[in-house]
Amino acid sequence: MVVEVGHYALVLALALSLVLTFIPAWGAHTRDSALMGVARPAAFAMLGFAALAFLALTIAYVDSDFSVLNVVQNSHSSKPLAYKISGVWSNHEGSMLLWVTILALFAGLVAWRGAHMPQRLLAYVLSVQGAIAAAFFLFILLTSNPFARVMPAPFEGEGLNPILQDPGLAIHPPLLYLGYVGFSVAFSFAVGALLEGRIDAVWARFVRPWTLLAWAFLTLGIAMGSYWAYYELGWGGWWFWDPVENASLMPWLAGTALIHSIVVMEKRDALKVWTILLSILAFSLSLIGTFLVRSGVLTSVHSFASDPTRGVFILGILIFFIGGGLTLFAWRAPVLRQGGLFAPISREGALVLNNLFLSAACAAVFIGTLYPLGLEALTGGKISVGAPFFEATFLPLTVPLLLLVPVGQSLAWKRGDLLGVAQRLAAAFALALAGAIVVFAVTRRGPVAAPLGIGLGLWLILGSASEIFNRSHRAGASLAVVLRRAAGLPRSAWGTALAHAGLGVTVIGIAATAWGVERLATMKAGESLDLGPYQVTLEAVVPRNGPDYRETAALLAIRDGDRLVGRVEPGKRTFTGRSMPTSEAGLLTVGLGQVYASVAEIEAGGSVGVRLYWKPWVLFIWLGAVVMAAGGVLSLSDRRARVGAPVRRAAPAAVPAE
Repeated sequence: MVVEVGHYALVLALALSLVLTFIPAWGAHTRDSALMGVARPAAFAMLGFAALAFLALTIAYVDSDFSVLNVVQNSHSSKPLAYKISGVWSNHEGSMLLWVTILALFAGLVAWRGAHMPQRLLAYVLSVQGAIAAAFFLFILLTSNPFARVMPAPFEGEGLNPILQDPGLAIHPPLLYLGYVGFSVAFSFAVGALLEGRIDAVWARFVRPWTLLAWAFLTLGIAMGSYWAYYELGWGGWWFWDPVENASLMPWLAGTALIHSIVVMEKRDALKVWTILLSILAFSLSLIGTFLVRSGVLTSVHSFASDPTRGVFILGILIFFIGGGLTLFAWRAPVLRQGGLFAPISREGALVLNNLFLSAACAAVFIGTLYPLGLEALTGGKISVGAPFFEATFLPLTVPLLLLVPVGQSLAWKRGDLLGVAQRLAAAFALALAGAIVVFAVTRRGPVAAPLGIGLGLWLILGSASEIFNRSHRAGASLAVVLRRAAGLPRSAWGTALAHAGLGVTVIGIAATAWGVERLATMKAGESLDLGPYQVTLEAVVPRNGPDYRETAALLAIRDGDRLVGRVEPGKRTFTGRSMPTSEAGLLTVGLGQVYASVAEIEAGGSVGVRLYWKPWVLFIWLGAVVMAAGGVLSLSDRRARVGAPVRRAAPAAVPAE
């Protein structure tokens, strides 16, 4: 009965999304307040039914209802409860239901926060959200029904793909979807502004919090996916330039450019056309990522579906919304009023240059990801585009961008003093350069680029600290006054500095991978080998059972001289539901570095093939992403984002004289 309720709720959500698409839009076109007033309750109702459908599918998984085909294919009665729940979105049908539920959630949040928005703009925004939701509700019901029954019901399910049965994969998709789908709000605001023919600083004030929220979630989602691939797949890398990884990086780059462009709009009422275009592109790239994962055009550990019907349907959605958005942009953008002017040497000028670098980097990733697919579709030929291409195209664009960041955030609005900025940043630059020289002198090995990368990361961190210091310090002021002034700075200023510093932390972590040590060996119990500053000893090979798997683990002791630092236990697992072996890496965190171990083969004679890594400072890569997201959240808590755009109160009615 619960399954039928969920299916019916999904149909009702589709009906409400169609109501939300057409009625408020027509009301906005005819300026009918009653019809525009339908938008908010329709958005709330759509959210309610979408959430009910998702809850029904979750209950089917928790109860191991094997009359539901989706549960049969992706669950098992012996699976731990946490993985039964995460199994809901660890497959194509369930993940699409999560996707559209999050879309409905954002529509509901916009309706909730939109009480003080201009009614016509709100109607257009929610209508676009409804149209996107309707397309995906149709996609789910026609091609990817998660509530399809199977008769007769089997006694047991097939179980979840073992490599997805992991805490990281329980968290990664919801975070990623909150980022992907969050950019739909910026897209809807852009389309609404084009339809209304009005875009100004008030519009930027409304759209800024949603863009920041989506960007913060996408940052965390990418970081979580990177860390999961790092420890789960057994290859020891943190980024492989996999096409599906790139599909998440592209909207992140476009979203980063969009955030900076919105800041210029809010402050100076400039870059209107650029901001609208980036709002459309950020969500368009999210849709392209959805197409790549679910169309079957890619073979990847990240991809879900290989049904051509689904791919054609999603391609139609992609063409409609991307093509429609860009066509509307081409038609309406020329009528937008020109904003404020600024000198090339100014914060606005630096942000424009920043966006050009980000857009070029995004284009490089886009070409490297989609060119092989286009070539195969047109000619049948196959080529592989991997790390060498991206390192030759993406990195040369990002290095000057990172060098520019502290300079840009220190320039004044409208007209800046480059010499004054150089003087204020001299100490930060000198310290960053000194840090690079010290690292080069101490390491005496590895590529020269690694110490330069450390210096670049320090430049971002110290430049951010310098900006806060310069805004708080005044000649002759006491420490108490400086601290009080720093505490009084807008949270957006602190959030910007924190996000840029987090980027610096990630850059340091990436640069430090150059000093990693890798060992491949075949070991027997009692044998040892050196791994960087440590010695690794194989103590034993032991079999053991988990809640729904059997495992053979290698027990490795990590020592620094005579001192035991810790132990790692990599192994091979075979899960009950699917006779599919997986490798489980062993990780030992030492400070900000990690000893990483994975098992290749376990031979009958007791020998074990192991892959061992020592990765100094590797945690900086993901710690920096967390700091960046924290900076976005801190900016989101700024009073301007919480209060929203000012609303002019109506004049009080005159009181008649008695």
